[in-house]
Amino acid sequence: MVLPRHLLQMEKLLELLMGLNFQHSRSLSSALNGFSSGGSIHQHWLKSEIDPMDQGQGAQPWSIDRVGVVGMGLIGGSIALDLSQQGVEVQGLVHREVTAERARSRGLAPLVSTDPSCLQNCDLVILALPLESLLSPQESLIKAIPERAVVTDVGSVKAEVLAVWRDLHPRFVGSHPMAGTAQAGVDAGLTGLFCGRPWVSTPESSTDASALAVIQQLADRLGSHWLTADAARHDQAVALISHLPVIVSAALLRAVGEERDPAVLELARTLASSGFADTSRVGGGNPALGTARASRNTQAVLRSLAAYRGSLEQLEEAILEGHWAQLEKELEKTQSLRPQFLSD
Repeated sequence: MVLPRHLLQMEKLLELLMGLNFQHSRSLSSALNGFSSGGSIHQHWLKSEIDPMDQGQGAQPWSIDRVGVVGMGLIGGSIALDLSQQGVEVQGLVHREVTAERARSRGLAPLVSTDPSCLQNCDLVILALPLESLLSPQESLIKAIPERAVVTDVGSVKAEVLAVWRDLHPRFVGSHPMAGTAQAGVDAGLTGLFCGRPWVSTPESSTDASALAVIQQLADRLGSHWLTADAARHDQAVALISHLPVIVSAALLRAVGEERDPAVLELARTLASSGFADTSRVGGGNPALGTARASRNTQAVLRSLAAYRGSLEQLEEAILEGHWAQLEKELEKTQSLRPQFLSD
């Protein structure tokens, strides 16, 4: 099949974005054919070869008596809250007693401790820790997790997490719920955060199949849409739709904030409304989180930035040359692209 020029350009861009060689994996044409025939492009590119339903596991009843949640911020607190309200026994683990007291008072979990030994009777341990803590876990935490327990994380970078935890625990399963708000800390947890949101797992060939099934059951209990993906593909996809927007949004805020004309800057502050709020929100978020994602997913973020820069230069050229019909055509393309990723 000979691809039209614009599809050849798309193929090159996708190779850049995904770090893949379509000639040695799946061709762009076959992916497009699957998509146009009613298939999901996510199934073509994101679904891993490993699926608990494909390994003869089938649907299994929830067999977890006690869940340990390490970290009670937005994600950990929301998981604990949902599970507790379902009658699951949840044991929370945090660093400070004041955090434990606040978590208990908010009803995130009835049992919240600062002692890692509280995890000793847990069947499932969820590591809802900052990325740096996840990649450099304390020895006391590692020793406290029962060997029989299933262990998962909720970090937004998967390749580096797997590199650390695959050797630390035999039943570790990397996972990432794609949900969140602008809030953080022990007061951020809320019910229903994961309902209808993707929950992606990144199993490897050595991943314990029964442990993977437990994490799928967890996602189901929280109302999430389950999928699996190769870790490297996950990290590139998340770089595109999560990590790159933080950098782009930060650049926008810098450009506006560094306006040299005081009168223009003041007027911009006065006029800023919903459009600016939408495009600047993630750039004005947690600096430590944005830095951790970029530092731990560097190559994927750089590939995404290169693609973004190329796209921006094309739009800039159309404006410089006064090619308004071309610009409108490009904006029509982007208008049709957005619903493929988001539904308002």
